[in-house]
Amino acid sequence: MMAPILAELDKEYAGQLNVVFIDVWKNRGEGARYGIQLIPTQIFFDASGKELFRHEGFYAKKDILAKWAELGVKLTPPSSGDEKGKS
Repeated sequence: MMAPILAELDKEYAGQLNVVFIDVWKNRGEGARYGIQLIPTQIFFDASGKELFRHEGFYAKKDILAKWAELGVKLTPPSSGDEKGKS
């Protein structure tokens, strides 16, 4: 359930967020490296790699964006101008 949300965030906020999805079933060492106890887990890092926040379980897109705002990260929403010039 999280994969499509993360893909959407990665596309919509390219250049603002670096969204990385790690399949811990395929990369078991990464699960241990990040202390994953429950799937899914979302970990928010700052630009220097410091962990700012961790959430376990499903996390809706609006809640992810709200958490970034709460953490003081100002994201520019994607423009809806993709349809400009089309009739």
